[in-house]
Amino acid sequence: MTMVVDSLRGEFVRYKDLGEKAIAQLSDDELSRAGAPGGNSIATIIWHISGNLRSRFSDFLTSDGEKPWRQREEEFEPRSVTRDEVLETWNGGWNVLIDTLSSLTDNDLQRTITIRSQPMSVVAALHRSLAHISYHIGQIVYIAKSIRGDNWNYLSIPPGKSDEFNRSMTERR
Repeated sequence: MTMVVDSLRGEFVRYKDLGEKAIAQLSDDELSRAGAPGGNSIATIIWHISGNLRSRFSDFLTSDGEKPWRQREEEFEPRSVTRDEVLETWNGGWNVLIDTLSSLTDNDLQRTITIRSQPMSVVAALHRSLAHISYHIGQIVYIAKSIRGDNWNYLSIPPGKSDEFNRSMTERR
C-alpha cells in the first residue's frame, strides 16, 4: 500500500510543476539575475534544491541524508548559466527524489533514517523535505513574478478572478 507515499509524491510533483511554470516565463539572463540586493538568483536556488534532493534521497533508507560529497556552500555561489544547464540541474535532483519515492511503501514510513546524524522517521523526513522544497519554490515564483511584473502569467487564480473561478468549479459538477 502506498496511499501516503502517493499523496506526498503528488504534492512534490505539484510544486515541481509550479517551479517549472515560473522558470518557463524567464529568459536565460533572468534565471541568473539576483532576486534582491544580496539575494539569490533562481539559478542559485535551483542548484540548492537539486543538491538537497540528490543528497537527501540518494540511498535514502540506508545512509545519512547529508552526504559527504555534497558541497552545500557551492550551491549558493552566484552563477550565470543557460536554461539547458538550469533544467539539467533541476531535473537531476527531482529525478533522484521521484525514483526514491517510487520505491517506498507506506510500511517504510515507520522506518528511521538520519539527516545530519539526527534520527527521524521516514514520514517526518518526507514532510520536512516537502516543506523545504515548497519554501524554495515560493522564492522562485516570487522572484520570477518580480522580474516579469505586468507580463506575469499567474500560476493560480489571478487577483480579481476568485468568483469567476468558483462559479466555473460549481458549473462543472
